[in-house]
Amino acid sequence: MSDAAAGGTRLTLDLRHPNCWAIEATERADGGVLAHAVYDSPDVTPDAVTGLFTAFGDSEREVERLLDAIRDSAHAGDLRELQERFGRARDAPGRVVREFFLEYDPDDMVCPTLLEHGFVHSAPVRIEDGHEEWQVAFAGDRSGIEPALDEVRAAANAQVEVAAITTGDADRSPRERRLDSLTPTQRDVFEAARAAGYYEWPRETTTRALADEFGVSKTTLLEHLRKAEATLLDP
Repeated sequence: MSDAAAGGTRLTLDLRHPNCWAIEATERADGGVLAHAVYDSPDVTPDAVTGLFTAFGDSEREVERLLDAIRDSAHAGDLRELQERFGRARDAPGRVVREFFLEYDPDDMVCPTLLEHGFVHSAPVRIEDGHEEWQVAFAGDRSGIEPALDEVRAAANAQVEVAAITTGDADRSPRERRLDSLTPTQRDVFEAARAAGYYEWPRETTTRALADEFGVSKTTLLEHLRKAEATLLDP
């Protein structure tokens, strides 16, 4: 039986590709972007698609600078902010979130290339620091992952690395499955905190020291840590 048939192969991909407004903007500004959905928009702007996104950050000023960087990208079209959230729970990191629609060229999208080579998108794409984080399921045998990724790299002129991989759930404990459900950043922060003695009594490190280690604010560090803890402690 193939790996896919036995439970599927899920991957977290770290991806960079050319002509991407989100990669460009998050290289220039702090904060990040979550990509939720893409719609055809021939009645609005021919030869363009419209995506629904969330910009997030630690402050209004940080998010405003990120939105300005998006508007300044040569690969971004019309940006329209939503006055109210789009029927979705607050599911983004950071203390400030703002949703927006953006038009852009479908030729700049990498999702069709991933799908063509068997990688099925399974969660919102997260873009920070000039990198996209893709949660995908691979439709074929595990042995075909690297050849398929090589084809994606060639077709999209992309840099793609596997940040995490999980094959099959049947024999894994609930806690192991929850660990695999953490984002790479959440898992890195949690494991660093545990290794540094954050959960010992008395504590052997502080959130400030951990934040300095990861080069983020204390608020951002705590956001990652609390989300990891909530996932792992869920019965």
